[in-house]
Order: sequence, then C-alpha cells, then structure tokens
Amino acid sequence: MFDTTENCDDFVSANDNAKSEIVSRLVSMARKERLDYGEFLYVCQQARRKLGLRRPKRHRKLPQLLSESDLKRFFRAIQECGDVEHEIMLRFLFFTSIRVSELVNIKVKDVDLGGCKVFIDQGKGSKDRYILFPASFRLILSSHLQSHAKNRYLFESVRFGPYTTRRIQQIVQEYRTKAGIEQRVHPHLFRHQMITWLTRSGLSDTQIQLISGHESKKSLEIYQHMGLESVEQAYQVAVRGAEQSLNSAA
Repeated sequence: MFDTTENCDDFVSANDNAKSEIVSRLVSMARKERLDYGEFLYVCQQARRKLGLRRPKRHRKLPQLLSESDLKRFFRAIQECGDVEHEIMLRFLFFTSIRVSELVNIKVKDVDLGGCKVFIDQGKGSKDRYILFPASFRLILSSHLQSHAKNRYLFESVRFGPYTTRRIQQIVQEYRTKAGIEQRVHPHLFRHQMITWLTRSGLSDTQIQLISGHESKKSLEIYQHMGLESVEQAYQVAVRGAEQSLNSAA
C-alpha cells in the first residue's frame, strides 16, 4: 500500500479550491493500490485530519405547516365529499399525531374506547406504545366499529383489508386537490401540525414525547417515572381546542 502520510503531506499544500481535485486523486490512488474498504477509510481519515476538513452540520428543514384556513379547507373538502370513513380516519390521524405506518396497522382489538387510547404494536423502532385520542372521538369510533363489525383493522379499504401507506397518501392528495390547496400535503404533515398545536398549547417537551412517541435520550430518565396517564388531561384540553378550530369549518 502507498505511504498515506507522505501523500497526505503533499495534499496539505493545496489550497481550498483544489480540495475537490484531491478527493478525486484519493479515489484514483485507492483504486490503483486496490485498497479494501477499511484501508480506504483510514486514508480518508488521515487526509481529512491533515487538511483540517470538517463535515458540514446537517440542518433539519422545518416542516411547512398548513395555515389554519387551509387546514379547515382540507377537512371541509372531506365533509363535502361525504366519505364518513375517510373523515374519521384523517381526523384520527391528525388528532393522535400518529405515524401513517402505525395508523394502517391498528387492529380493532387494540382500541380501548373506555380509556380513550390505542395500543400501537411494534411502532417505529419496533417499540410498543399507547396513543391517546380525543374523548369526543369515543362515540365516533364506537359507531364506526359497530358499522364495520367484521373489521379486523380499525380502518379497512373496500377490499376488506388494511390500507397501505401509499393509499393513505393518495387519499390525502385527492382531498388536497379538491380543497384547492397549492402547498404540498402529506399524511406526516398532520403529525407536525398536531405536535405544533400541543406545543403552542403549553405542553412540555416530555409530555409531547410521551404522546407522539418521539424518542429522546435526554428524557429517558424522566420516562421511567412518568406514565401516559399523567399527561392525558393536558392532551384532552389541548386537543379540544384543535377540534373546535376544525369544527368551525363546517
């Protein structure tokens, strides 16, 4: 293998404009010397150290939330189309801040109407958890389940099976078009919308993490001493305001 230190020392004298050329030379040398993956990584690490290169920080893009008026227009479009199941399903998606991949896998047996909560079996990260839903949704979900007594899943398509995440995405896009909303709308957006609402309503980060299922190393110790029941009242109060806001669209 070629002398890594010697080659890297040569690279140090190059100016910033030549760094892309240096990368190309490194790759060429690695191929010529037939380095394996571990050896190539070592060369790259030495080159970065000699050149003082730093990996750029990754900046997370903030989600582009819908305005309150557009959110109302979206759900008004669902009401006008008259598909009750779609309205229940998408309101449930919004109010629970659940992930769409978790939504499609909810089984009827996982719904606790009395406790206003739903068991999420193997959610993101293969972790089980509970989610809360608005107390006002107890009667709505109960009526929905009675109307679909043979359902195995909470929400089922016309093919008598669970929806796919792709189909939920298509449904959301169809109502976005009907509502005349130009901004991109996708199922995960409703999760951002509700978490933002809960934050503005004064819930703490720890409370929101319990409700949304976000994992945070900083709060793991707190999680051990705090149950979902302890944040249920704060959630119900906050989500009631969101419900009133949407219902004013009718």
